[in-house]
Amino acid sequence: MQSNSNLAYAMSFYSHHIFFCTNERDDGRPSCGKRCSGDLRDYAKKKIKALGLNGQGRVRVNNAGCLDRCDDGPVVVVYPEDVWYRVDSKDDVDAIIAEHVQGGKIVDRLRV
Repeated sequence: MQSNSNLAYAMSFYSHHIFFCTNERDDGRPSCGKRCSGDLRDYAKKKIKALGLNGQGRVRVNNAGCLDRCDDGPVVVVYPEDVWYRVDSKDDVDAIIAEHVQGGKIVDRLRV
């Protein structure tokens, strides 16, 4: 069992953790992966790195398996705030990075 001090450290390893659902369903239901979420994740990773925001104590961008919200997708969730977004374009990714990650404000127009 972790002590509270170890738990606090583990939760603050990154200032923000951005997960892109990249799940691809084979049963005909909508899926984020089939809506280019992998390309948007790759773009976000490059953008974060170009801005010098990546690394320990900063921002991490990852893909996730099914986040079970593919009907709303492609979806992204940003922690530690636990804010869910729908992203359709690089402009949407730019808004999340600039407004949420850098500016500290939720991008209401993209929330799901």
